[in-house]
Amino acid sequence: MKKIRIGIVGYGNVGRGAEKAVLAAPDMALRAIFTRRDVQSIKPADKSVPVLPIEDAEKMAGEIDCMILCGGSASDLAEQGPMFAKHFNIVDSYDTHAKIPGYLASVDKAAVNTTAVISCGWDPGLFSIMRTLFESSLPDGAGYSFWGPGVSQGHSNAVRGVPGVLNAVQYSIPIDNAVEAVRNGSRPELTARQKHLRQCYVVAEPGADKQAIEQAIKTMPDFFADYDTTVEFISETEFASNHRAMPHGGMVLRSGATGENTQVMEFSLKLESNPEFTASVMTAYARAAFRLAEEKQFGAKTVFDVPLTYLSEKSRDDLIKELL
Repeated sequence: MKKIRIGIVGYGNVGRGAEKAVLAAPDMALRAIFTRRDVQSIKPADKSVPVLPIEDAEKMAGEIDCMILCGGSASDLAEQGPMFAKHFNIVDSYDTHAKIPGYLASVDKAAVNTTAVISCGWDPGLFSIMRTLFESSLPDGAGYSFWGPGVSQGHSNAVRGVPGVLNAVQYSIPIDNAVEAVRNGSRPELTARQKHLRQCYVVAEPGADKQAIEQAIKTMPDFFADYDTTVEFISETEFASNHRAMPHGGMVLRSGATGENTQVMEFSLKLESNPEFTASVMTAYARAAFRLAEEKQFGAKTVFDVPLTYLSEKSRDDLIKELL
């Protein structure tokens, strides 16, 4: 059996998670890791895998079946997605929801002879599929998404950008009463503040104005201004001891009715490592991107465009026997 040759772009938390997922997949082979860092500083788990500068990637256009792009949405993927889609089949986890249509269009323009599956983490990604499935199955209803409890990487980055902050992490916490109201079938109308709490743990620079830092965080538009937010200042030692892990998770729910009967649908995740799980989802979609490309189904795709059978290493017949 020919193995799907995978390249990984970026070797941060998500990139290392992708490496684990690819090495564990019996139908895949990790062909190369591409980085902006000093290549000598990268120590892959499989020492035979070459580590190369990103600018050398194009030279391997015929040797990689799919690139897994592991950069961030804010600064990396907007540029890298279209750039790599010109020469490779790609998958990514672009997660700036409001900008997905524009990003999809830019990647589609580049992916003339390649297949690019974008925004295929868990939200957007798996949660998007569940929202669509739930709404289609229960049209008379209301949908809800809750995130956490866990670390929000985007919100943590926003806190770290506040002047005077040396390090920080932000936890998103669903409000139990809101979740239970949905589970009880009452279809509540909930504001952002009624759905989630924001908990920030901050290591301040020596001599920094902590009151100013707290005010800047709590009033930050798009991130914290619309939420009840707590800010706790801690030492670097406590941060290193208690806040290095990256757990996350969340729930998609729909509360509705069929005739006179109340129905509630729920899908949930509890993740010890957000980046590793995100990478695992992308690796499954890398398999799908390769299969779509083999069929010459080129262009930019989303999770809505990929048949479920294309995600699995198993054959369609085996899936029908075992899982249907």
